[in-house]
Amino acid sequence: MKNVDYIIVGDGYAAFFFAHQLILHQKSFVLFSADKKGASQVSAGIVNPLVLKKFTTFWLAAEQIEFLTKTVSEIETYTGENYLIQEKIHRIFHDEREKDLWLMKAETDELKPFLNPDFETLETIINPFGTGEVNQSARLDVNGFFKGISAYLQDNERVVKEKFNYSKIQGSTYDGFNFKNIVFCEGMGVRENPFFADIQVIANKGHHLKVKLSEKMKHQYTLKKKHFLFPLNNDIYYYGGTYDPNERENEIDDFKTEELKEGLSAFYPHDFEVEEVNYGFRPTVKDRRPIIGNLLEHQNYYIFNGLGARGILNGCYFSKELYEHIENGRELMKEVDLKRFNK
Repeated sequence: MKNVDYIIVGDGYAAFFFAHQLILHQKSFVLFSADKKGASQVSAGIVNPLVLKKFTTFWLAAEQIEFLTKTVSEIETYTGENYLIQEKIHRIFHDEREKDLWLMKAETDELKPFLNPDFETLETIINPFGTGEVNQSARLDVNGFFKGISAYLQDNERVVKEKFNYSKIQGSTYDGFNFKNIVFCEGMGVRENPFFADIQVIANKGHHLKVKLSEKMKHQYTLKKKHFLFPLNNDIYYYGGTYDPNERENEIDDFKTEELKEGLSAFYPHDFEVEEVNYGFRPTVKDRRPIIGNLLEHQNYYIFNGLGARGILNGCYFSKELYEHIENGRELMKEVDLKRFNK
């Protein structure tokens, strides 16, 4: 038997950011990865402090942005790479009314740090009313992030590439491991977990395209109108993603593909080719808060789930909250505590 402080089950943002906390605090652990692309691995990686439909912010936005910047710098110390791409979001305005609303909200204490009052008109795209820049926005190099941390974990013998078998867990042992704590970070895979199968997580399906543009952008921004557009590599751009809470089929929806193509054509007036269509199922929660906590009957069995569309920010910020709760007894915020569903 090998003794470890933790077993982590999962390989998305929740699992990797929690693994970072364990690396930072020199805890022993092993991470079980089914090595399948889930919602995290196909996500856009957008780091955005705003709800760009209404020009509002959200709970703990400033704190989460600050903590992510710090965390990515810490990860750089052992992977050798900083995965935060400093390309600002530019919101394409629909009309003059939106510009006026942006300027009005930019004067409030809450939104002043995020809304740049100086507008731009960009080449290559249709933007007769210009664009507004979102301060403190960026995006994560998603592919680099997962590849880099995966490589580090493998090099240090901290990852097992196999699907976790629940039938092999007995108390605090699992298939040759004695563990102090086990943290389930499985996203929608939690539905197969016999310990947390009744957890109130809702699947939100999201589609996105990888497209080849005939006319390259003449700027280094992430554009947002209905969806996000930004460059990847080799002249390929990401465009997406949709929010489809009623979609349950594990296949590409042609209607959503056409919706995305129409959305891109609405502001990109040139030819483009669709190279790939991808989708994933985000684990969302009715109250839009993550789910963190442990079982009454198994005090060292924890869940870290429900990160939703803000998987990067929620995964990063609340990985620290979970670590402090387990190791130092810090009380969980009531907004994210699993116990909130026991009322």
